[in-house]
Amino acid sequence: MENLRVLLVDDEPLLLESLEIILKFHKIEIIGTAPDGNAALSVLEKTSCDIALVDLNMKGMGGLELIVRIKSEYPDVKILVLTTFYDDKNITRAIAGGADGYLLKDSGKDAILGAIDRIMGGQNVIDSRVMKRLAALVSARGGQDMWDANAPDFLSGMTQREKEICTLLARGFTNKQISETLFISEGTVKNYISSIYDKTGIHDRAKLVVAIKGDG
Repeated sequence: MENLRVLLVDDEPLLLESLEIILKFHKIEIIGTAPDGNAALSVLEKTSCDIALVDLNMKGMGGLELIVRIKSEYPDVKILVLTTFYDDKNITRAIAGGADGYLLKDSGKDAILGAIDRIMGGQNVIDSRVMKRLAALVSARGGQDMWDANAPDFLSGMTQREKEICTLLARGFTNKQISETLFISEGTVKNYISSIYDKTGIHDRAKLVVAIKGDG
């Protein structure tokens, strides 16, 4: 992970200091630290970074708004949420906003370093406790009330399981993450997605996600 450029965004000075020590020890460059979203954007105006580690609950501009802003203005920057919160609202909004990973602060340095490495390799990383929360959320809601108000009518022709998978696809989940969240095999996930493709007539994952979100 040498030559990796990282921005740290958190309003806890001790945590920032600890993260700086850990990352610098592993030859990772810290391009800046910021106590809130506005300060983070000011840093990004002056210099580039590969990945931002972002807390959610901060005074001023919080992490949820910052995630959306970064993904809109700096789409190549990866985002790893590092927080103590894993309630339904924060999880779903962070992932829907474009976060590439979601870890809890007590995950430990090895988990954080591993998450950074995997995200930069093109994977999404979700803390196991967050995944369990998402699974409970999907189960409790049955996929019925998680849709955008503009969700297309073709969803009404889906089975309950297909709706759940569409929900997670719209959140940016990989097949592996969907399988872990719903406790089914990756092969079964692929079969469901093939069925969704056939029902919608959309055979491109990105275009399907756009259609699900009602943005098409």
